[in-house]
Amino acid sequence: MLKKAILGILAFTVVAVALFCGVIAMQPDDFKVTRSATIAAPPEKVFEQVNDFHKWEAWSPWAKIDPAMKVSYSGADSGTGAAYTWAGNSDAGEGKMTIMASHPSQHIAIDLDFIKPFASKNVTEFTFRPSADSTEVTWSMASTNNFVMKAFCFVMDMDKLIGGDFEKGLVQLKTVAEAEAKQ
Repeated sequence: MLKKAILGILAFTVVAVALFCGVIAMQPDDFKVTRSATIAAPPEKVFEQVNDFHKWEAWSPWAKIDPAMKVSYSGADSGTGAAYTWAGNSDAGEGKMTIMASHPSQHIAIDLDFIKPFASKNVTEFTFRPSADSTEVTWSMASTNNFVMKAFCFVMDMDKLIGGDFEKGLVQLKTVAEAEAKQ
């Protein structure tokens, strides 16, 4: 009798794990998070804040998460080839960003590689569109999900998780770029 109960529990567990894995495998293969803001500054002023990683400290929503975070810069000073690495506490994680394309006052594409808390590769893009006396900035991040990321996205909504940080960053970018434009 005990043997049948144990086998029944084991069979149930195997079926439950298989069903869960099947549900995870059927999750979307990729995700994209996008936010936009209008900034009362010309595109070149907004662009220069994003195109130079040294300037991110003033507006990035993650710059102040860990005051002891180790940051380093390599490659070009700004634009294509500029790279930024960080290693911080569990909130900041660890990773590297590299600007792969930089089209003045129009578009920036960044390879974003997270190392910790989990490895993932993402593409982050900024577009800058002039609009009367302002600039429409769009910030997006996209990635292809492996099985682990599908499981993560199954329990966490990436749009809600990252979107709020993008919104905060755009508000801070607006403050910095508008102040620069007035100088």
